[in-house]
Amino acid sequence: MEFEQAHGNFLEMHTNDRGGERRGRLLRGHNYAEKLFLQNVWWPLFESLEHLHPEYEVYDWNRKSQFLDFAFLPLNGARFGIECDGYQSHIKDMDREKFSYALNRDTFLTGMGWRLLHFSFDDIQQRPEVCRMLLQLALAPYLARNRAGGEHLLSKEKEVLRLAWQLGRPVRPKDVTDIFQMNYRTARKLLSSLSAKGMLQPVTGGRGIRSYELRPMHQDQTW
Repeated sequence: MEFEQAHGNFLEMHTNDRGGERRGRLLRGHNYAEKLFLQNVWWPLFESLEHLHPEYEVYDWNRKSQFLDFAFLPLNGARFGIECDGYQSHIKDMDREKFSYALNRDTFLTGMGWRLLHFSFDDIQQRPEVCRMLLQLALAPYLARNRAGGEHLLSKEKEVLRLAWQLGRPVRPKDVTDIFQMNYRTARKLLSSLSAKGMLQPVTGGRGIRSYELRPMHQDQTW
């Protein structure tokens, strides 16, 4: 399915599922910046909008209603709030009281178990690859947990997987030995284990497997 069709279905589904102010907020609030985030950042990574909720209602410590640009609510119970921040509306036109409230709201939601991710409109529009890299890094532990099919990830495996996200290129046993100060055999064992669990895939060369790269994330992934 192409993005435009998926996006149209996405909005129709959420619009039909809402009423009152929640529906009105969706119709007013999901605009160019939010669509561009989905098109430039989210869709190239996942090719799916499943478990993503636009203009998602949350409450502050006074039970005052607020709306996140997006909430990502995968089946494992994690809660991510995603905000697309334009400089004009979020910084330049914000007075001290609104600035303080925005910080307090984020801190409150963090205390309530949300993980909040902010992306600038300039990056979404002009440097989406930066947004994709940061989004992958933030979601990596939760995606890995699901992709492992319920298999337990060891502490060192999690560290190696995070290294693979950070490098942005295939990770070699030598990278693991240099960063974590372990022997070459242990490094190869960790990479092989992550490959067996479906989170890395081997890159073959003239002498067999030389490195491992992250498996692509697509819509057939189980969240």
